[in-house]
Amino acid sequence: MNLRARAMALLAAFALAAAGCGSSDGGEGKPSTPGVTEDTVTIGGHVALTGPAAPGFRDFAPAVKAYFDYVNDNGGVHGRKIVYKYRDDAYNPSTTVDAVHELVEQDKVFAIVGGQGTPTHTKVTDYLNSQKVPDLFVGSGCPCWDAPSTHPYTFGWPLDYIREGKILGAYVASAFPGKKVAYFTQNDDFGKSGVEGLDRTVPASSVVTRQTYEPGNLDITPQMTAIDNAKADVIIAYTIPTYTAQLRLAQIKLGNTAQLVVSYPGADPLTLSQLLNSYAAQSGSGSGDALIQGMVTDTFLPPLSGSSGWSDLFMKVRDHYAPSLPESALAQYGMGVAFSFTQALQKAGKNPTRQSIVDAVQSGGLTSPGLVPYAYSAQSHAGFSGSQVAEIKGTELTLQGKPLTTDDGKGPVTAYTGDLPTALNGLGTG
Repeated sequence: MNLRARAMALLAAFALAAAGCGSSDGGEGKPSTPGVTEDTVTIGGHVALTGPAAPGFRDFAPAVKAYFDYVNDNGGVHGRKIVYKYRDDAYNPSTTVDAVHELVEQDKVFAIVGGQGTPTHTKVTDYLNSQKVPDLFVGSGCPCWDAPSTHPYTFGWPLDYIREGKILGAYVASAFPGKKVAYFTQNDDFGKSGVEGLDRTVPASSVVTRQTYEPGNLDITPQMTAIDNAKADVIIAYTIPTYTAQLRLAQIKLGNTAQLVVSYPGADPLTLSQLLNSYAAQSGSGSGDALIQGMVTDTFLPPLSGSSGWSDLFMKVRDHYAPSLPESALAQYGMGVAFSFTQALQKAGKNPTRQSIVDAVQSGGLTSPGLVPYAYSAQSHAGFSGSQVAEIKGTELTLQGKPLTTDDGKGPVTAYTGDLPTALNGLGTG
């Protein structure tokens, strides 16, 4: 009887073990996926709500949430609502590491979506890939996100800075032939990637000085003095908005009139105007709106002042779900990332896994809300393939010429003449 009792106990233990395995696999033999339940998909992100990058950047997360509120009120994706959890990392890489570990290990998110910043997100990319957590639509144009062989779970979203540098450089070479050019760039992968692209289209003989800054040190007087002494006619800046504003104020202080050409992360008219209004009130430098007129930048999303499927969708969501949200570049950016994630989740299937959403993005076919298509494929994890040069007029961007596309190598900068959708419903079906 003792042997029989022991045998029965062992059978019971095996049954309990089997039941435990069954309860963790999502039912019907389907492997469970962190962050996915029958009713919800929980994702995470990090963004600078405080710190030097907060102006402009702080609009990103509320825009993402507004868009997901819109999707959820229209039935979600395959019947699941999207839950978006985000952490403030203050543009501090060590804080980013803590925030992302918390989201993955404690909140058990399905994916990290739209993680903001080059110096911040580079500190968590290896970790996310080692954990096989989808790292989707990173909020930075670093070309480092396009590395499918070493980081198969990571995808960029905005135009990468090498491509952008080629496009801005080609514009400067054409619009200012023979003029002296200065570079003013952030001293990290953001600025260095931009310079790499610029050097492919700006004649080397035109570049008279290369100045950099460290985020956190607002005194850029030495760099601006060097630029002024070099008598540059054009300053190309790879800066976040705070430093674009500081550069403009430093120009005014020295009486410098060089043309500013600014990378898209640092050239949102609304954010710059607000920053410069604040600084001007202290220094008597003039109104923010006046100080940004004529700056040149580029954009991969249509200006909201125009009529497009994207601008119509953005305003529809903003007006209903976040009426106090500024019509800023980072707000557009946030909704664009949410739009893309919604489509990818739709394509990932009724029972999404981390691998199925990676496959969905790199299979191509996501509808671009922008001026040019995405570059996604199994061989490319880059986002937008190009942009369009624009000039700041008032507090809006006025497009110049045609949309342009290029690669991150030695390929040419060419006009994009393909069609893009004229209407977008934003719920995963284009």
